[in-house]
Amino acid sequence: MKASGLSVTYLGHGTMLFQTSSGKRILIDPWVQGNPGCPEDKKKLERVDLVLITHGHFDHIGDAVAIAKEHSPTVVGIYETCAWLESKGVQKLSGMNKGGSQIVEGVKITMVHADHSCGILDDGKIIYGGEAVGYILKFENGPTVYHSGDTAVFGDMALIAKLYKPQIACLPIGDFYTMSPYEAGFAVRMIKPKTVIPMHYGTFPVLIGTPDALRKEIKGVKGVKVLGLKPGESSAYNR
Repeated sequence: MKASGLSVTYLGHGTMLFQTSSGKRILIDPWVQGNPGCPEDKKKLERVDLVLITHGHFDHIGDAVAIAKEHSPTVVGIYETCAWLESKGVQKLSGMNKGGSQIVEGVKITMVHADHSCGILDDGKIIYGGEAVGYILKFENGPTVYHSGDTAVFGDMALIAKLYKPQIACLPIGDFYTMSPYEAGFAVRMIKPKTVIPMHYGTFPVLIGTPDALRKEIKGVKGVKVLGLKPGESSAYNR
């Protein structure tokens, strides 16, 4: 914490809350109220300055409208998802697309590919929400973080590593809807981070992957730590 001033709190499932050295609070995939993994004492958010959305499934966007209206953060997502949010009354939107970058609240945000679907359930119908994405976050005086969103393993993770060199990677390991620890192990070998934060596991019975299973998959990989945060737990980044 003293080294960079960046901390991360895992709120369960795919939801992460980062706090920067300047105190800015960045929420990724806002699903807290209906999230069975999120502890009750973490469901009420004091302040949110920036929201990032990886895709439009309910378990990643469920509280986006309510949080946007309560805290007035800038909301970043792929263009089509942001257009849907605008139709629901969200005002501070900054829709972008894959390959693009922007700086919001002192954080350089680059949108990258994810291999997943992105339908939005709206009034009983699934509508087009653009494509699923991941993010590269370059924090001022801090590390570069890759939050993959929901994804399968894909070969261009090696290109993401070459282009952005993330020190921290937040990767799903649950299986069924995303990659399992087996595929995530291949992802780690391509991305080459110093720290991996597993996510999107244990929330539902079908999400059977575990941090220990990922540790076994990368046992021979040197210099990589699997940080298995429990929902509600926080960690500070040290160089």
